[in-house]
Amino acid sequence: MRAALTLGAVTLSSLLSLVLLMVMASSMGDVALPFHHTLMAIGNGLGIGHYPLAPLEQGIVWEYRMSRSLMAACSGAGLALCGVILQALLRNPLAEPYLLGISAGASTGAVMVMLLGAGGGAITVSGGAFIGACGAFGLIMLLARGAGRDTGRIILAGIAGTQLFNALTAWIVSTSANAEQSRSVMFWLLGSLSSVRWPDALLALALIGPAFLLLLGFARRLDTLALGEEVAATLGTRITLLRVVLLGITAAITAVLVSIIGAVGFVGLVIPHAARFLVGPHHLKLLPAAALIGAQFMVLADVLSRILITHQVLPIGVVTALVGAPAFAVMLYRKQGRAV
Repeated sequence: MRAALTLGAVTLSSLLSLVLLMVMASSMGDVALPFHHTLMAIGNGLGIGHYPLAPLEQGIVWEYRMSRSLMAACSGAGLALCGVILQALLRNPLAEPYLLGISAGASTGAVMVMLLGAGGGAITVSGGAFIGACGAFGLIMLLARGAGRDTGRIILAGIAGTQLFNALTAWIVSTSANAEQSRSVMFWLLGSLSSVRWPDALLALALIGPAFLLLLGFARRLDTLALGEEVAATLGTRITLLRVVLLGITAAITAVLVSIIGAVGFVGLVIPHAARFLVGPHHLKLLPAAALIGAQFMVLADVLSRILITHQVLPIGVVTALVGAPAFAVMLYRKQGRAV
């Protein structure tokens, strides 16, 4: 009972710190705003107050910064959840959407809709990204067929698939876009929150929230899967159905996030390891921890992307790579030290 109360208190405090971090992020940028003006703008946007505030300040805080902060939190949580699921399903610590080619396939599908008009207007950018994500994962599984328990072969197939779909995306952009389109698409592919508005953020929230609750329902089955497929099947887990459902959720999350902010690497790779280090391997604790840490990490990365270079916004994928790559190197070094 005490452990449950402690876990609830930690979760609540983490949620409150995430909200505070989002509010603080909404007050930071090229245009410096007093913190109390940020609170007033958020209060006006939520409809809980009618504070006198300049329309420009209201628009900067609520329409631009708060919406992208929410999108950053949703994308960080979603990518971290995808990383946890793929690492559990494939039983490989290197599994994540970016490395397995799912993000690259979603990028190709989204670019085909945006630049080539694939689907004749019947398919949205998110729909194209979802089809691309599913197609990429299907191709990678085809390349890795017969791998059995050799998940390293699946990772190698994912790397090959990533390069293939990245090449297809670059070819489409090079042959079908003008200079301005090429610049905007390539910036988006590196990860960008600059064009995010409330409909995008609310779409991500509407997907990540139910998906998180659904994944919590599979937490115990994921724990049994860590014991091996034979043991999991003996305990009543339907392995094939579990994989289909979870991979479908992973593909949907990745597709929607890629269609909005582009492909962002290292979040799905590093954050699950950090969460596992803090709360252990049990997925009932690991999933909420990964989601919260991922959300906070992406909000901080968004702030850094806006303030590192004056009057210029960096692609958020650049920031996550600059932070994630050294962090992952440290994790590998610590793991090697324990192995020795």
